[in-house]
Amino acid sequence: MGQSIIQVDAFADRPFRGNPAAVCVMNGPGDERWMQSVAMEMNLSETAFVHPVDGGFSIRWFTPAVEVELCGHATLASAYVLYADKHVPADQRITFHSKSGPLHAVRNGDLVSLDFPGSRTELMEPIPEVVEALRVKPVAFGKTRFDYLIELTSETEVRACAPDFNLLTKARVRGVMITARGGGEHDFVSRFFAPGAGIAEDPVTGSAHCSLAPYWAERLKKDTMLAYQASRRGGTIRVTVAGDRVHLAGKAVVTMRGELQV
Repeated sequence: MGQSIIQVDAFADRPFRGNPAAVCVMNGPGDERWMQSVAMEMNLSETAFVHPVDGGFSIRWFTPAVEVELCGHATLASAYVLYADKHVPADQRITFHSKSGPLHAVRNGDLVSLDFPGSRTELMEPIPEVVEALRVKPVAFGKTRFDYLIELTSETEVRACAPDFNLLTKARVRGVMITARGGGEHDFVSRFFAPGAGIAEDPVTGSAHCSLAPYWAERLKKDTMLAYQASRRGGTIRVTVAGDRVHLAGKAVVTMRGELQV
């Protein structure tokens, strides 16, 4: 019998929106080379591998190219699968053991909320190669735990950004998020480019909001906000800053179930 694999659109309320992730719920640890090969085969921004351990679940995330230390949408997808397939009761908090420490998930109706470590942004002078590749004029430029954050003047500028990905790859950065104050129902908007992780543009990036939420909480003087990642697929994230933690809440939809034969 093969290994089941489930594809989930995370931070989405209907299919083909948000960010797709593949989830493998296993009985025990997987071989690292095999997990990387599966992620390459799935060719999604992340594939999550989950198995029971220490009263919770171990979780690891792989892009088609590398393993990453933190991923929001594939964690939300994993929690959704664990609840939907009754691996855990609907009212039980899930603890994930990861390379970024313990992460938690709870279900509240059709929302799954994640408890992640926050990341403050250290402002700095813009990196010329990055600005040139993105073709933008920064209002602010900063370094987060893993990536770089660039504030732009407007939501329109964020949506219109058309990077030169060849130049951005040569800039040797893992990822760059661009962001601006939102209009209408959204407090802020963003997009995320991750050439250093083998992803040109990530549709909806939970881990980026671990930096975006504290950044905008300080500027907007509010701890709970509604964010929108303005990729082609698009996705909404409800964010709350709680001390040095960030809560990310969203919906998810299963779009495919299959079985790996190797």
